[in-house]
Parts: sequence; structure tokens; C-alpha cells
Amino acid sequence: MTRIGVYPGTFDPVTLGHMDIIRRGAKLVDRLVIGVTTNPSKSPMFTLDERMEMVRREVADVAGEIHVVAFDSLLMDFAEREGAKVIVRGLRAVADFEYEYQMAGMNQQINPRVETVFLMADVALQPIASRLVKEIAIYGGDISKFVTPTVRADVVARVDRIGRRGS
Repeated sequence: MTRIGVYPGTFDPVTLGHMDIIRRGAKLVDRLVIGVTTNPSKSPMFTLDERMEMVRREVADVAGEIHVVAFDSLLMDFAEREGAKVIVRGLRAVADFEYEYQMAGMNQQINPRVETVFLMADVALQPIASRLVKEIAIYGGDISKFVTPTVRADVVARVDRIGRRGS
């Protein structure tokens, strides 16, 4: 039986922290499905199609069977459709744990056949968050420590198009 895991997120943009969890999560399952979604409470910098392409490009050289799939449904319904028995989530800090713990509990109530597995972020990558990467870029800061060179180029090009803020 193939062990399938889902790593969900908005990936707006995909960061080195995301890539760390993808590399490590891919080692835990036979197939890792990266579920790219749009969070209604967030304002994305990139369209769903752009984020899908960005993630596909970034995971091309990662070992393991990795599929990048868009979804716009309850995570547990998506996991069921993909045949997943595991949800992979990354944790950076205590604040992440509180949110993720609550989500895991709710998800367990929705679908008890799917387990949530938490991976601690690499210590060097713990402060990275897509939201902060976008904010730094919009104000003209250097994001090269937080994303790959190709993602940096994508973000810089988008900021150039939408306009920088600050002096």
C-alpha cells in the first residue's frame, strides 16, 4: 500500500522553510501531495496558477514522488480524495503549535482516518514566513536569505509591477 501524505499551504511565495518541510516530508511517505490553496483571510501576491508553477519549479529536484495539486475545499476532503493518510505540517514556534494543535483536533473530528504529523522547522529557518517575506520585499528589503534565487526573482518582479512602498 502506498503511503500518501498531503502538505497543504498557500505558498505565497514558497520559502526555504517550506522547502525544508517538503524535503523532509517526502522522506516520510511514498508520495507527497503538495496542496496549493487560497486562504480567504489572506491577500495573495501571486495567483493560484503562478503559485502552482512556482512550487512545481522549486520541487523539481527534490527526491521522492511529489505531486503539486490545487485545491479549494476542506483539507480533510482534499486528503481523502488524494488517498492520503497523513497531513504534514511545519511548526516554527509556540504560536504555530497552538493554531496547528487546534486545527489538527478539528481535522480529526472531520476525518479520523487521517493523521496530522508535525515537523519542527530547521532552527535556521524558523523565523521565515511568507507574509514577512512579502512585507520585506514590498519595502525594498533583501529577501535572498529566505527564498531561492528564482523565487526571489519572481517576488522582485512582482513588487516592481505593483510598486514598492516606503522611501
